[in-house]
Amino acid sequence: MSLKINDLFSVAGKTVVITGGSRGIGEMIARAYVENGARVILTSRKASDVEGLAHALGDAATPIPADLSQMAEIDRFASAVEAITPKVDILFNNAGASWGGPFDDFPEIGWDKIMDINVKSVFFLTQRLIKRLEAAATPEHNARVINIGSIDGQHVSPIETYSYAASKAGVLHLTRMMAKNLAPRNIAVNAIAPGYFPSKMTAGIADMINEESLKVTPMARWGTQSDMAGVALFLGSQASAYLCGSTITVDGGYATTA
Repeated sequence: MSLKINDLFSVAGKTVVITGGSRGIGEMIARAYVENGARVILTSRKASDVEGLAHALGDAATPIPADLSQMAEIDRFASAVEAITPKVDILFNNAGASWGGPFDDFPEIGWDKIMDINVKSVFFLTQRLIKRLEAAATPEHNARVINIGSIDGQHVSPIETYSYAASKAGVLHLTRMMAKNLAPRNIAVNAIAPGYFPSKMTAGIADMINEESLKVTPMARWGTQSDMAGVALFLGSQASAYLCGSTITVDGGYATTA
């Protein structure tokens, strides 16, 4: 087997599905894959956002707007993907949302909405696309499912985002469950646990918390597009062929050392 960079880390020619793919981490991943020769199928709830990014990325990007918090929309999106491509090499389950509120007043909708999009959609979209993933998979070159968790699923956040933290902890354990049971089908499942990256979601974090978090982050900065791109490309390439059920934490040392 070749140990050359171009062989180990290549994603050229792969078909990649990215949920929540119109901005933030999803956009970072989409740009990284397109720039390295992959074809991406993007979805997000807002049609204008996902269609705008796909237009900017060019012919290698296909937008399919969908609200993956609803089972009917998961089915519709999966059917649209199946109509476009006979195989899916890599599925990034990135779509997610957050909800904050004090314990005594935290509403049921703030629980159900977050669990539906952050956890339920990860399982059922993967289930719905399993045949396309199997079509891309061989013992030598596994198909990949990469779930986007969060450091909030690994440590206790200073922010009262109860359902978000619980959902991301659930995603990381669901990743291990799926990894064990899909590996015999030549599908490798792993996760990324990002720290603070610029996005619409993190823009709502109070400036004071931002400053305090930076003080205890060994690398003393937020994540950048290249930080996420490197990990995302690694997990989709042959370089990560022996990873199964792993979570890579990308947080500048914040949750892992503070």
